[in-house]
Amino acid sequence: MTRLSGKRAFVTGGRQGIGRAIVEAFLVEGAEVITCGRGGKPDALPCTWHSLDVSDPDAVATVAQSIGPLDILVNNAGVQVEKTVVDSTDLDWDLVIGANCRGVFNCCRAFIPTLRSGGSIVNIGSISGQVADPSMALYNASKAFVHGLTRSIAVDHGPKIRCNAICPGWINTGMLEAGFDLASDPVAARQDALARHPVRRFGEPRDVAAMAVWLASDEAAFATGQLFTVDGGMTAASPLNPGVF
Repeated sequence: MTRLSGKRAFVTGGRQGIGRAIVEAFLVEGAEVITCGRGGKPDALPCTWHSLDVSDPDAVATVAQSIGPLDILVNNAGVQVEKTVVDSTDLDWDLVIGANCRGVFNCCRAFIPTLRSGGSIVNIGSISGQVADPSMALYNASKAFVHGLTRSIAVDHGPKIRCNAICPGWINTGMLEAGFDLASDPVAARQDALARHPVRRFGEPRDVAAMAVWLASDEAAFATGQLFTVDGGMTAASPLNPGVF
């Protein structure tokens, strides 16, 4: 029997990247999957789709009511702005905090009452919520919020549900490329970043999806309130990483 057989899951931001990989992995593991994103349903997405802006609390509440009982909630939807505090505008604040903070909060508040006993929430945090990436002030802060909310939900809503966060490192998505574009020499920055990974590669969306499957499954029944780093060992290394020199 597959690990998520008989379970219903709602995954935000399932159009592409990490979210799409989680949707596909959950389907392989036997879950009924519902996902969402801004705009219409992507081609060849084999599950139910809702057009949804997670920063809109009323829209999220309406979708939660229409979906009904769940076993799994994955808060993956998020955006990134590459600016310092001084350069960030009010519109940048509304965009990043709206999606990354308020969106996660909205979904947790709306869906926790619908989660069955033994349910699991998996929030997508980031190593950027633990150590600051340069020129990504709002993104770094937003992911630290996700980590704190994860712990609070685990404490406040156990034992009925579990809540954990995955903290991806540098994953091959559009966000990774945007980060390298900030460097004065993007090619050199990429080579340096690879050298700082003991596994000598960047992560793939499927690497994060594999952790999400485990956290959503009954195999992780004693894991709650935790942050699980999936970064190829990058944050384990000293700045004097021998692989760089």
